[in-house]
Amino acid sequence: MSRYPLIIEEKKPGIYIHVPFCASKCPYCNFYSVKAQDSLMDDYTRRICQALAQAAGRWPRQADSLYFGGGTPILLGARRIEKILDAARRHFSLNRAEITLEANPASTLKETLRNLAAAGIDRLSLGLQSANDRELKLLGRRHTARQAARSVEEAHQAGFAHISLDLMLGLPQQTVRSVENSITFCAETGVSHISAYLLKIEAGTPFDRDGVASRCPDADEQADLYLCAVESLKRHGFFQYEISNFARPGSHSRHNCKYWLGAEYLGLGPAAHSFLAGRRLFFPPDLAAFLRSDDPLSLLVEDGPGGGPQEFALLGLRLTQGISREEGAAAFPDFDWDGLWQKAAPMVGAGYMGQEGDRLFFTPKGFLLSNAILARIL
Repeated sequence: MSRYPLIIEEKKPGIYIHVPFCASKCPYCNFYSVKAQDSLMDDYTRRICQALAQAAGRWPRQADSLYFGGGTPILLGARRIEKILDAARRHFSLNRAEITLEANPASTLKETLRNLAAAGIDRLSLGLQSANDRELKLLGRRHTARQAARSVEEAHQAGFAHISLDLMLGLPQQTVRSVENSITFCAETGVSHISAYLLKIEAGTPFDRDGVASRCPDADEQADLYLCAVESLKRHGFFQYEISNFARPGSHSRHNCKYWLGAEYLGLGPAAHSFLAGRRLFFPPDLAAFLRSDDPLSLLVEDGPGGGPQEFALLGLRLTQGISREEGAAAFPDFDWDGLWQKAAPMVGAGYMGQEGDRLFFTPKGFLLSNAILARIL
């Protein structure tokens, strides 16, 4: 495919560790998290190490990615994270693995970042959300744009090979200029990856209760902000490889691509999900139960089969490279791939999807309507 290099992953599984601790809860967030306490984090670290050992006995594998998500994983501190890394290496090898940690910009990261880089974490994902201090205040963030720039500089100095920044689109009173300014800010820090997500008001969050949705840009304005972001990121050298993810060449998230390419992954911790041996499983979002259990894996809940042809298409079409009819037919010969291509033809004609060789993919404007289009063609 000539537009962008194809993202082709090894079929080794990845490991996702959900770290459910935050200093405070952002008003838009519905991810499972609790307030960070040293005693809880010590107990959690021990349980995760135990769960890694048990999982290795149940699903013996060599993993090539490890992702600490949350929550705010860096709150564990270097000592606890190193213990978890030691356990993961002991049981899953992690040979030449990509190891990612999420963090929030802060004024106290310098020493922690040095220790984490020395421990082998090579990818840092910082929750910037905006380079506009008014927008940051609205989002309940604890940092300013200036503090975020300093955190990125400290991450560079610590030796992280890849640094990613998150941005949020569709905020109340957000403008095209504001989005472009945030993207320019990110590019000038020298990061290699940017994620840009449209704000979604989740039920039960403070934003939902406070009626923030009524102050957000409407659907047409959100579309303008998103398409502006895609073009601005492209001008700054970041190619779009997924609906919300943009990278300089070679800097895409190998771990996250496993989700979209159908690779296996083991998720550990409260609210973490797994896809193993064709089955989907998850841990209930209950830290107390996770810490009480002498057998953490006994808490896993079966969530049905996964990895079928519809899922292959649904997840693969999140990537700008889309899906290959040849690869689909080889993996799922009984599925009507010709029928799928025929149903997609009107979307191609309308400019919402594209075809190149045997690949079918969404265009940027098609990504904005991808849920409705996928419901129609699948």
